[in-house]
Amino acid sequence: MEFLWTEDISSEVYKDAIHIRKEVFVKEQHVEPELEIDDLEDQTFHLVGYINSVPSATARIYEKAPHIFKIQRVAVIRDARKTGSGKKLMEELEQYIRSKDAEIMILDSQDQAIPFYEKSGFSVEGEGFMDAGIPHHRMVKKI
Repeated sequence: MEFLWTEDISSEVYKDAIHIRKEVFVKEQHVEPELEIDDLEDQTFHLVGYINSVPSATARIYEKAPHIFKIQRVAVIRDARKTGSGKKLMEELEQYIRSKDAEIMILDSQDQAIPFYEKSGFSVEGEGFMDAGIPHHRMVKKI
């Protein structure tokens, strides 16, 4: 898997990220499109993983507070699931975040994805909540 990063919301990499997110969140999970694209788009770093030049996985991150990075919009297209693509995506995210002297990574996981993030060393923190009509929990990893 090849990874490309961008902050440029007019770039092809960003367009690939949005395509993946629409496929996974809007089409598969029926999240409203206006909830999926938000006002943080131009304030975050977007990552896309490519398999044989096909955009297959994405996520975005930003520094929420000094040394605390939030991971959002993690998505893998259907054909790339169960291939290790998600694990590779998380490894790339963590490597980048570590390079920024981060101490903590946080994310809001859909409940069905909690076991996936636990395998990457994240732990559930706090009570569950609903986001876009989907049950979620905050997860944290100290690095």
